[in-house]
Amino acid sequence: MNDQLLEPEEHVLSTLEKDGSRRWIYPRLFQGKYWSRRRAVGYLLIIVFIALPHLKINSNPAFFLNIARREFTIVGFKFLPTDTLLLAFFMISLFLSIFLLTALFGRVWCGWACPQTIYLEFVYRPIERLFCGTAGHGGKPHKSVPMIRRLMMYGAYLIISMVLAHTFLAYFVSVGELQRWVQQSPFTHPTGFLVMTSTVVLMMFNFAFFREQLCTIACPYGRFQSVLLDQRSLIVSYDILRGEPRGKISKQKTEETRGDCIDCGQCVQACPTGIDIRDGLQMECIHCTQCMDACDEIMVKVHRPIGLVRYSCQDEIEGKPTQKLRPRVLIYPLLLLLSVSAFTVTLINKKSFDVTIMRNYGNPFIVTDDDFVENNLQIKLVNRTDLPEEYQLQLPDQTDVKMDIMGSTSLKARETKTIPLLVAAPRDSFVTGLREVELTIRSQNNSEERTVTCQLLGP
Repeated sequence: MNDQLLEPEEHVLSTLEKDGSRRWIYPRLFQGKYWSRRRAVGYLLIIVFIALPHLKINSNPAFFLNIARREFTIVGFKFLPTDTLLLAFFMISLFLSIFLLTALFGRVWCGWACPQTIYLEFVYRPIERLFCGTAGHGGKPHKSVPMIRRLMMYGAYLIISMVLAHTFLAYFVSVGELQRWVQQSPFTHPTGFLVMTSTVVLMMFNFAFFREQLCTIACPYGRFQSVLLDQRSLIVSYDILRGEPRGKISKQKTEETRGDCIDCGQCVQACPTGIDIRDGLQMECIHCTQCMDACDEIMVKVHRPIGLVRYSCQDEIEGKPTQKLRPRVLIYPLLLLLSVSAFTVTLINKKSFDVTIMRNYGNPFIVTDDDFVENNLQIKLVNRTDLPEEYQLQLPDQTDVKMDIMGSTSLKARETKTIPLLVAAPRDSFVTGLREVELTIRSQNNSEERTVTCQLLGP
């Protein structure tokens, strides 16, 4: 029965062998111009990732996601759960930016800025090469690594993972709270200690074991390529017209019949996801440019022009005319401009407090003996500032309307309070059972004022 089974390809996935076992990838290191640029960008971004939770703008953290209190601080601006419109415009702008960058530059995020790629290629793999004896050139170790070296390597992984885990948590629990967790006994904050331990374990699992499989299996970005890219998007590509038919130099009998590719396989050995760029655009390609550096180095050695593997687009590789301007490159910026403009206008007009008028439960209105119509309402106030605030509620230019405030209008910092209101207006002022009144709310400390329209119901 086994004879009837189809033989699998050499690698069903780039990280799997024919028998289904894990294929460990040890990419060779080619320190070309693109690798040097990526390393400079990577180290700069590592500094930014680590420093961002510690930076403050207008006395607020530069970036802080307080999940427990449902507050998000981005570039010094605080967003509350009531900022639905702002958050919607922000997320739309973010996704449109990703669409535009991908349409123009392909998966530049994956290869140049993604934390997974940066930490793996410029932190964990250099540590691995150091302890495996392949520092400076990479590749699979020529001999088995002694156990003591492996233990030291995983010990270094653990230390780095702890630093990264604490940095990651600083984005969600604040730097001050994280410092208290570190200085105190784990028994005083068991939940926080469990979160830190779980994060360290996940970091270790990801960077010590899972590695490139996060990009090829778990991350959905590569699967979106078919809709985010087009024939003119920038990709890492192999010039098939120039490179084929490939063949090794020692076997070439007629130089004119061979392409420039000498089938050395260095581009495959350099790929951190284990693919062959000569097979065309693939989901696993993260645009890390290591194959470009590898091929350029070989081309220089065999005295052939560099750029056999280069940044290009599918139309250019196929010899078709290229055109930079196309519908998506024009539509995405226009939509992005509209979204950013809407976000900016909404943010500028945002006050230091939010107010919402709600109708209370029970009868919609009551007619009193003195021929007034009473509406039982609620006003919801949200103090967005970090200081206590006192609010004044008034009905300007509406002398015939009475208002009773049945609660305190003083709010603590970041407090939300619902205050009952009783608003009464003469019965003869209602038209078809409705009357609109304007309620003005003024904050004493910030001297800000908001006017909301309240619709009263009557007979």
